[in-house]
Amino acid sequence: MNQPINKAELDEIFDRMSQLHVVVVGDVMLDNYWWGDVDRISPEAPVPVVALKQRESRLGGAANVALNCRSLGAKVTLASVVGDDKDGAFLRQLAEDAGIDTDLIVFSRMRRTTTKTRVICRNQQMMRLDDEIADDLYTEEEHDFIDKVLRYLQIRKPDIVIFEDYNKGVLKENVIRHIISHCRELGIITTVDPKTKNFLSYKGVTIFKPNLKEVREGLGMHLETVDIATLNEVNERLHAGLQHEVSFITLSEKGVYYHNGQEAAIIPSHIRNIADVSGAGDTVIATASLVYALTRNAFLMAELSNLAGGLVCEEVGVVPINLQRLREESKNLI
Repeated sequence: MNQPINKAELDEIFDRMSQLHVVVVGDVMLDNYWWGDVDRISPEAPVPVVALKQRESRLGGAANVALNCRSLGAKVTLASVVGDDKDGAFLRQLAEDAGIDTDLIVFSRMRRTTTKTRVICRNQQMMRLDDEIADDLYTEEEHDFIDKVLRYLQIRKPDIVIFEDYNKGVLKENVIRHIISHCRELGIITTVDPKTKNFLSYKGVTIFKPNLKEVREGLGMHLETVDIATLNEVNERLHAGLQHEVSFITLSEKGVYYHNGQEAAIIPSHIRNIADVSGAGDTVIATASLVYALTRNAFLMAELSNLAGGLVCEEVGVVPINLQRLREESKNLI
């Protein structure tokens, strides 16, 4: 059963995060934000005219997971395939500026870097423009990427590998299978934030973290009632297919659910002034991975990552967790 934890023990956990080395594997993207004002309708069509005032680009997708791990103090390596284009080069530069190792970023002439451009007025998103190729990696890209990642894992032996799947083609079933198998041989913790396409491909992972929508689609379950009995049934279905260690399901405003094979619980969300839920799942998987690697305590993992996900929802746009704020609020609430 779960034992109470005091403030000194929490401090030790947060301090030890800097000792961890995390490799984040998956689909990276640039999140572009264009802020402006609207005071008239276009004479050319019935659409608003946005007078742009500010532009900003941030790390998105798996790159945002890496940024969250880095914000928590860990050493981080990002592994992905991007386009051999200016957006890919800019993304790598943003990652390096944030202190993220980009040795496993591969540039491809056969795809372009995924970008998502959001037009925002008065803190409301008016439009999103996506520029991407979501096809699976070509075979030659796939084999080179697998070889590069496996060699790195063999030599560096990181503590954690996080799979961040956004259905953009990097995490093919063969890529997933080879990396998980190698991690199991090396004793590396593996955690997954899945999408529906490869939902049951992550066999043998340590932590499997879908959200409710992904569970419904991945298992073909309606889940009209979200309670402990229903979620325990979900866990049984997941474990039958994945043989994983911990189920960790985010439930939106209802909080999070975890099952580690011995105990299960729903942890309610904390009351927040929600501004934007974008990127909250990235923060949750990053926090959960680090906490579990240090403690093997599924309850504490769920508590802290649930809190972290709520904190970033108070900010507009995709932003990483603030370690100091998480540290302070965890002492007050847990």
